[in-house]
Amino acid sequence: MKSKQDILEYCEKIERMKLLWKLYRANQIDLVFGDEAGFQMVHSLPYAWQPTGKWTRILPQKGKMLRLFGLLYADNRLHVYPNQGSMNAKFIIESLDDFAQKISKPTVVILDNAPIHRAQIVKEKRIIWEQKDLYLFFLPKYSPHLNRIEILWRKMKYEWIEPKHYRSWGIYTKAITRLIEQFGSEKYNIRFNEPFYTV
Repeated sequence: MKSKQDILEYCEKIERMKLLWKLYRANQIDLVFGDEAGFQMVHSLPYAWQPTGKWTRILPQKGKMLRLFGLLYADNRLHVYPNQGSMNAKFIIESLDDFAQKISKPTVVILDNAPIHRAQIVKEKRIIWEQKDLYLFFLPKYSPHLNRIEILWRKMKYEWIEPKHYRSWGIYTKAITRLIEQFGSEKYNIRFNEPFYTV
């Protein structure tokens, strides 16, 4: 994705993120990384090996999906809004409306450029959120590596959810709920490195 980045936009946003981290470390703002993730019991299989000259047939499958909108603070506090319906701009607004009631100081939510984040109805809410000291900052395009919460989703999906959790949808969703509730504990913790652009 690096080849798709706008270098000027990327550099400008990195400079602004440096400033956000400086304000965070001076205890003037809270810094929060936001993103959505979908969890389902049917695995995706993007790559596979097969004998040369033979076809392997894999039928598509559909299953239930638990969609989460997560907000991960720079100090590893975590707020998650679950949704078993569709993830859309309306749900993002409802989640951020609720989150705006919980903040205790000026808070910047860092988001990617997904259409549901950039939707007109979200733009219209920004003035109201900013009156409550909640601000949105959009990452440069094609830069998921700048969003810390992407690492959390990856850990949950590929390390912390165990094979035994796939016995039923109820067990699976309970495991996800437990991971969220216990995030930050010794077992479910991420020790993030300093952002490369602030070192």
